[in-house]
Amino acid sequence: MSTDSGDPHDLATVGILGGMSSESTREYYRGIDEAIGDELGGHNAGDLVIRSVNFAEIERCIRTDQWDRAGDRLVDAALAIEAAGADFVVMATNTMHRVAPRLVEALSIPFVHIVDVAAEAIRADGLETIGVLGTAAVMEGAFYHDRFADHGIETLVPDADDREAVDRIIFEELTHGEVLADSRERYLELIDDLVARGAEGVVLGCTEIELLVSQTDRPEVPLYDTTALHVERAVERSLGEAPNGSS
Repeated sequence: MSTDSGDPHDLATVGILGGMSSESTREYYRGIDEAIGDELGGHNAGDLVIRSVNFAEIERCIRTDQWDRAGDRLVDAALAIEAAGADFVVMATNTMHRVAPRLVEALSIPFVHIVDVAAEAIRADGLETIGVLGTAAVMEGAFYHDRFADHGIETLVPDADDREAVDRIIFEELTHGEVLADSRERYLELIDDLVARGAEGVVLGCTEIELLVSQTDRPEVPLYDTTALHVERAVERSLGEAPNGSS
């Protein structure tokens, strides 16, 4: 057993509302633990409360447009996270931020919105037009595009057939941890198409997409990995280092 060279650190407790899918929740858990360990050394790791819901229930709500039912389920889960001692909440999914206003209303602790974090990174890079890849609900939902518009960012999405393919790959492959070369090539082609249409960068607007493509696949195009950005902000808040006024 190695000797702990890092003093224990007083961390804010991160609440992770996950299970949508478990693949993305694992990335949040791993990312927060590793970043805090790297920052503080020794055996330091994240102080976390994780509430992982049954994705089958949420996926059914998405497919049948039962957003109120999904919202009820996630409000209950978020309140359980708060009751367990979390100091703030991150929801490890882009799609279910459609019901984020209900969580914000119900919670008495901060909710860190994934779009705000991504938008701040995009604006910091001086970009104003970005492409979005995600589930159909994200690519077609006003809740996502309007939030970017509030930050002065215009969004572009693939056409209907391509949106269907992007959504299918997420739900049939990535949420099960299945990563296929053909699907990676399809996503990279769509990134190129969005850039050709005027996107200055592309948001990977599903927390599983980072399993499939990364910045190294298109080094010339800024890719905004919402999972990585959300995790980074959670770590900053846990360490007490989040920028003033940030989500």
